Amino acid sequence: MGDAAQIPAPETKARDLQRAFDVFNQVSLELTQAYETLQGRVESLTAELAVANGELRRQYQEKEALSERLSLLLNALPAGVVVLDSAATVGEANPAAQRMFGEALTGADWVTVAGSRLLPTDAPDEWQLGARRVAIAESPLDSAGGRLLLIHDITVAHELKANLERNQRLAAMGEMAASLAHQLRTPLATALLYSANLAQPELPDAARMRFAGKTAEQLKRLERLIQDVLLFARGESIGRDMIPVAALISEAVQTVDPLCRQKGVSLRVAAAVGGAVITGSRKALGGALLNLLENALQACEGGAGKITLDARVDARRVRIGVRDTGAGMAPETQARVFEPFFTTRGQGTGLGLAIALGVARAHGGSIELSSEPGAGSEFVLTLPVGSA
Repeated sequence: MGDAAQIPAPETKARDLQRAFDVFNQVSLELTQAYETLQGRVESLTAELAVANGELRRQYQEKEALSERLSLLLNALPAGVVVLDSAATVGEANPAAQRMFGEALTGADWVTVAGSRLLPTDAPDEWQLGARRVAIAESPLDSAGGRLLLIHDITVAHELKANLERNQRLAAMGEMAASLAHQLRTPLATALLYSANLAQPELPDAARMRFAGKTAEQLKRLERLIQDVLLFARGESIGRDMIPVAALISEAVQTVDPLCRQKGVSLRVAAAVGGAVITGSRKALGGALLNLLENALQACEGGAGKITLDARVDARRVRIGVRDTGAGMAPETQARVFEPFFTTRGQGTGLGLAIALGVARAHGGSIELSSEPGAGSEFVLTLPVGSA
């Protein structure tokens, strides 16, 4: 009786079996729904992947087209393009660069190529390449130290520039001929007058010495005038001297400082140029800077004036300002101050500032003037520099 009671009744088995089937059906339904959801997700991802692949294919085609256009552009450029890696090895060179150097550049050491083929000229960043004159501009290419060199053939432009400068000098010489005659006539007539007095037999020795001194003074003035005219007429070859800016300023200050002390003019120097150097003619640049200082000293004559020389380096250019506390200049004087033979002083040749401006331009620089009547004047000499 006890064993019979433990056997489940048929109704109970049927309920358990029905419950099991219900659970199985529920799980099957959930699995079906999950599969359908997964299938939909797969279809969605497949569609997204197809779109992404299409976009990548489009971008690749655009980059291929851009690369082809850039390649065609580099091949068509008249300027030479050379790509260097961090070790200065030529990675790429366009046909123009190959034609300029007449040899295969790819894989070559640029330092060796430049040292054997490029000769320095009298202008910064310009080189002689056989019969060509080229200008080379350098730009950083990446953070790894690569560089991009752009090489321009400026042979024709250089010849045109030289012809233009020559014609301008000839035109200026023609315009100044009348002024030169006047400039020469005055000291020559004075020297002749004093020398004629020397011929008088009854002339006292003291007067004879005074007339001789006056004659020599006028003859020296004639000599200085002729030297200035010749210097202006032939222009200035800038040379390839490596000139420390600090030394250039120091030499000019040492020359003009005793004159300032003699005339009671204060000279203040503020030069923050570090180790910057200028490539060019030391004599010509020193003369140009000294001319600006002497011009400031003459502007301060007759009073306790002050001259300030301020120099600094900014963006690979040195700026040297010479400021005085003189009477300043009227606008009409400022407009003509760099003209040959224009001067406001009776003993001046009128060529000093014209020569200084020519020297600055020959070195790739300039001179600018700012002045106001009663508030003094400032000449600013700007020149390209490199590092020592």
